[in-house]
Amino acid sequence: MKKKIIALLMTLAITVSLCGCGAAKKSADSSYKIGICNYVDDASLNQIVENIENRLKEIETDKKVTFEIAYDNCNADSNVLSQIIANFNADKVDLMVGVATPVAMSMQAATEDSKIPVVFAAVSDPVGTGIVESMDAPGSNITGTSDQLDTDAIMNLILAQNPDISKVGLLYDAGQDSSTGAINDAKAFLESHGIEYVEHTGTNVDEVSLAVDAFISDGVEAIFTPSDNTIMTAELSIYEKLADAGILHYAGADSFALNGAFLGYGVDYANLGRETADMIAEILINGADPASTPVKTFDNGTATINTDICDKLGLSFDELSEKYAPFCTKVEKIETAESFE
Repeated sequence: MKKKIIALLMTLAITVSLCGCGAAKKSADSSYKIGICNYVDDASLNQIVENIENRLKEIETDKKVTFEIAYDNCNADSNVLSQIIANFNADKVDLMVGVATPVAMSMQAATEDSKIPVVFAAVSDPVGTGIVESMDAPGSNITGTSDQLDTDAIMNLILAQNPDISKVGLLYDAGQDSSTGAINDAKAFLESHGIEYVEHTGTNVDEVSLAVDAFISDGVEAIFTPSDNTIMTAELSIYEKLADAGILHYAGADSFALNGAFLGYGVDYANLGRETADMIAEILINGADPASTPVKTFDNGTATINTDICDKLGLSFDELSEKYAPFCTKVEKIETAESFE
């Protein structure tokens, strides 16, 4: 009898031990709930979301897991954003994904107590906005991918096309934290080269359109915009006006060029989306700690030129490619469209 009791106790001990291990890390056939929130409906951010979801489907097959994805878009409305995140918390998601800086910042604040892992995508200045402590060691429960922009590279493209340029416009949304650092870098570059600049801002399509009117009156020869989601959303409404005025719009993502800007320069957002999905999988499946998972950055070397705008302004894509080659990893062409195919 005594031996039976001892055997039973040992069996119970082993069972408790195994249960404890399973609580720390789900098994390979587990299901994970993921809440994805997009900041606004634009070509760049939509491309990121699409590639996150497609890559997660591939990982489901490879790893034999299931991802239950809840997707929403706050359309730049802070109240809607707060409600979406509250819903994710109520649904007890295993991980949240914040696409763009405002979403990442809100998710960070909303998970301080719960410590639900957060993976952000396309945050231009994770350290400057206080989302992470450092790029190598983010700290707390958050990490992700950054589309940090090499502003000097774009300025060099402007000079390569027009070495005698005398006035540049800076177009952005002053409320977009992701634009602050890049605009300051652009000002420093232009000042160091003795080039005059004027700046106009907007928070919606109508205001951005008025800002473009002001630039035309100011007589700027080119306009720079960082990876600013507000301007990206307005690009389809302003590109014809800029082209008619002969003003070249240089911006911090290929999606601007897709929507009619003269040139977009920056990261491959499709690849950024896939890499974001890989980070999600590492955290959920392999138990990686967000606090010690370095923020992923990317090569900013691709310049995408809109050939429709080139034709309208009498510019040669081949000649521009030759001028830009020393400052880019590659130069690509694109035609105006509303979204990526």
